[in-house]
Amino acid sequence: MSIRSRFAVVATALTLAVAAAAAARASSPPVGPLPAGPTASIVTNRGELVAVALPHRSNGRAWRIVRISNSGVLRQVSEADVGGNVVLVFRATASGTASVVFALTRGERPKAYESRFFMVRVR
Repeated sequence: MSIRSRFAVVATALTLAVAAAAAARASSPPVGPLPAGPTASIVTNRGELVAVALPHRSNGRAWRIVRISNSGVLRQVSEADVGGNVVLVFRATASGTASVVFALTRGERPKAYESRFFMVRVR
């Protein structure tokens, strides 16, 4: 196989991978109107980790991140099931404020059954 042919194969594979990733991200419909939910305020320092625990729910309902208002301040680094909760961990990457909003939906459907709001201030 010539270098030109190998380059074409690699370029095609990369294009398909990027398209598949974009399609996977685009497959989740946006969450509809959020019901009122509790708000928690968190203050932390730059470089620290912030963990949020959300209770597991039954009947195929799962928590989804609706939005992170300032991704330059918080970046998600992990997620795990711990006991009866799903725990999401974020790294405080810069000083500032960010809000993280969660919605409880049934699978990837847009109807929100519950919501949680976290206001994070990073010093």
